[in-house]
Amino acid sequence: MIVTALVLIAIGGIDLIRQFVGPGAAVAPAGSGVTGALPADAAAGIASRIRAARGRRARWIALAAAGAFVLLLSIAAGAWPAGILAVACAGAWLWCFPTRGAARAGIWPVVGLAVLCAAFVALLGPRTDVGLLGVLWSLPSPWGPLSLDAALLVIGVILFLFESSNLVVRAALAQAKTVDASAAPSITPGAAASVPGPTVRPTSSAEPPAIAPLKGGRLIGPLERVVMFGLVLSASYTLLAAVLAAKGIVRFPEISRDRDAGNRAEYFLVGSLVSWVIALAAAFLVWWAFAATGV
Repeated sequence: MIVTALVLIAIGGIDLIRQFVGPGAAVAPAGSGVTGALPADAAAGIASRIRAARGRRARWIALAAAGAFVLLLSIAAGAWPAGILAVACAGAWLWCFPTRGAARAGIWPVVGLAVLCAAFVALLGPRTDVGLLGVLWSLPSPWGPLSLDAALLVIGVILFLFESSNLVVRAALAQAKTVDASAAPSITPGAAASVPGPTVRPTSSAEPPAIAPLKGGRLIGPLERVVMFGLVLSASYTLLAAVLAAKGIVRFPEISRDRDAGNRAEYFLVGSLVSWVIALAAAFLVWWAFAATGV
């Protein structure tokens, strides 16, 4: 259990650091260099590059500090080999899901991570040497005293359900877009005029202007997964069904407006199903680990 916990803590922690620490979108626009630009534009471009460089340096410092924290935590918990493995897995995860650009291996890294975590839970039983931190640890819960390994596993799962799961969902959506693009029929320029297109209706001046959608998916998705995770572990299946139904009801007007020419319904289903599978798999992993150790 401790190996799985440290691996998930390391991966979830570095993804949160990448989300909140670093340059973000503060990059210099193309062509904003000194050559051929106005002095003000050149100064703004240089300042933007300096901020981006400082942000990248701060991000790498934070990532190094997170790795050191995981190693120190593993030493205090009497599981330093698991800490080394967790840092190595986090490095591999960084390579598979880079900060910029598409995922290098699609969703296959998370499949491998799930198999790895399940193998550790199935093959490694309860520990006898829990380290100094385990000896001093005491955390009561409604189900009795919660061991250090169990608490770390829950923390690691919750961390992974935040930004790491967002990366997996985005990789799945990107893969779905790639499949849709490859399946679309290719049209030569000469034959474009012979292909009937959708009828375009003139826009009436009385129609209300389009409202830009809120970018709340980055927050709604993690909250939804954490709620599902808690409801499954507490066996509140009726509330779980209500939450899933409420999401579909809220999204239905947006999807129905897109039924003529868009594929928003398909992306909604892909993203939701991937997110739900991650939450259910996390709940099953914790339940399995607790049952195997008698928690």
